[in-house]
Amino acid sequence: MLKKFLTLCALLSFCISGIAKPPELNSHQTKKKIEEILKSHVSIKKLDREIISRSLSNFLDELDPMKLYLTEAEVAPYVTPSDELLDAILQEYKQESFSTYKKVYGVMLSSIERRRALEKQVDETSLPEGIRGKEFKDISWAASPNELFERLTKIRSLQLDVAATLDQGTPELFIKRIAKRRLNHEEKLLTRTNGKRYDQFLPFVIKAISSSLDNHTVYFTPQEANQFMISVQQRLFGIGAQLRDDLNGFSIMKLLDGGPAILSGELKVGDRIIAVNGEPVIGLDIIEAVELIRGPKETKVLLTMIRAQDDADDMRFDIEITRDEIVLTESRFEVNKEPYGDGVIAHIKLFSFYQDSSSSSSADIKRAIETLQEEEHLVGVVLDLRGNAGGLLTQAVAVTGLFIKKGIIVSIKDCNGQVQHLRSFNEIPVWDGPMAVLTNQASASAAEIVAQTLQDYGRALVIGNHTFGKGTYQTFTFDGSSPSKINPQGEFKVTRGMYFTVSGKSPQMIGTQVDLEIPGGLSYIDVGERFAKFPLPNSSISPNFNDDLSDIHPFHRHKLRKSYKTNRQEPIDLYGRFLPTLKANSQERIAQSENYQNFLEVLQQDEIDDEDLKPFGESDLQLDEAMNVMKDLLQLIQSENHAAAA
Repeated sequence: MLKKFLTLCALLSFCISGIAKPPELNSHQTKKKIEEILKSHVSIKKLDREIISRSLSNFLDELDPMKLYLTEAEVAPYVTPSDELLDAILQEYKQESFSTYKKVYGVMLSSIERRRALEKQVDETSLPEGIRGKEFKDISWAASPNELFERLTKIRSLQLDVAATLDQGTPELFIKRIAKRRLNHEEKLLTRTNGKRYDQFLPFVIKAISSSLDNHTVYFTPQEANQFMISVQQRLFGIGAQLRDDLNGFSIMKLLDGGPAILSGELKVGDRIIAVNGEPVIGLDIIEAVELIRGPKETKVLLTMIRAQDDADDMRFDIEITRDEIVLTESRFEVNKEPYGDGVIAHIKLFSFYQDSSSSSSADIKRAIETLQEEEHLVGVVLDLRGNAGGLLTQAVAVTGLFIKKGIIVSIKDCNGQVQHLRSFNEIPVWDGPMAVLTNQASASAAEIVAQTLQDYGRALVIGNHTFGKGTYQTFTFDGSSPSKINPQGEFKVTRGMYFTVSGKSPQMIGTQVDLEIPGGLSYIDVGERFAKFPLPNSSISPNFNDDLSDIHPFHRHKLRKSYKTNRQEPIDLYGRFLPTLKANSQERIAQSENYQNFLEVLQQDEIDDEDLKPFGESDLQLDEAMNVMKDLLQLIQSENHAAAA
């Protein structure tokens, strides 16, 4: 199911994703924004044929990511552009013109009516059966409108198949939601802005060129910038409700703990929002509706609601709610404990590296460990970073610092070749006992810094699967303090350099390698930086275990050296002698577990249905085995201690 789920998530996101209202840009502002991005980039400082060629491919992908509008003949000149065309585009750029991109955009607009006609034919056509998501991997441009039609019938069949497995109402309603998102997207492309329809293609140009530099340099529209900061900080300002578009309004699917909506006591799951501040929202894209509901802290929003009643007509009512800050704690971290002997093993699941005015990932983990130490006999820690895509670099340093003494945690090398070391100055670790870090191919960036640094120092075993392989760092032009401060012309995230852990290694492209492999749900899926479009190559610097503080100004270096030289974290080998036994025990457990073997067999199938995974229930087999490895480690340590005492 996992392979199928990932494939379909990507597929459906292309089919149903809405595009936020673009900023209004002119050609001069567009070139200026591109120049700002180039100036900040780690290695690419000007446009050339290669970057322009990449950008044309990206531009087509931005407009038609699933290749459901344009045909092969329409895109051919831009998929394999001639040197003459590339040179012409470079010349246009110098003159603050983007006429070639404008021409491609015009072709896209012309294809919309054809797509709408084909969709009507699909509505009246018997759909094929047994369609697999893998058919849409690395799909090429359709050779003709007939092939587009066949592709749309397969997409519809696949969508209905997915709808049957989701709690999204009837399959017909699910398809209507998708159609609404598509039509809203098309209308935004077709809408004229100040009488100039083609103004709207310029944000796509910036997106296409920025993502041609590398796959982590991104241009955001104002709405996208706000959403990006929400994902990084895991907080927002609103009423605290998750919504679903039901075509006749937006139904409340969940009320978030501690949010104004649940605290009001007047709203229920299933209630439907039909207007915001007197403005009807039926027909709006869900992104637009949510933007109306969100707003600054302590401001009020008036919602017009419909509540279905079993024994009476639907009830209509208005409710005024004061917006507040909503912290998305469910997607920040969680702590569980498992008994072992006379103590407990802590399982700390960290979803991202976050920080705001009231909390942070490092402070929350510190508090959780200290609470366990006060209330229990803590004997081991498993830090679970699976699926953690990163976050704030400063928090990666702070989280690592909870488990080591003073020392370099990560070094960043900028576009000028300058190296800066980020250090922990903690005198005493919060936890210096047995520790493992659990990773998978979706552990990226800040998560890789933590895992690899703790591995470098020998403080923790890294177990599970190798990590994603993102060894570059980015800066963002918006600090996220307030949506009102977002540049109306958009913001950007740009790759400024590469990071290296204390060993001098970078996980770029190769990932952090595990000490002990434990198969999991992503073990047989191609996930990682090396599968990205334009990844930067791997690099390394000299190890920095012997920190001479050379990157610090001499005046501060002299003052710091006295206090810094004591309680330094030295590289140690706490677990190396145990690894052969730990590996042998783990491999034997997995080999002897019929359930685990069946699970791995299912994961290696090309396509997996929900029914295939039902026998495994809710078990997290990879985590279960990680806890078994920790128990083995504790037992080996105890046996060694007893032998030494005797």
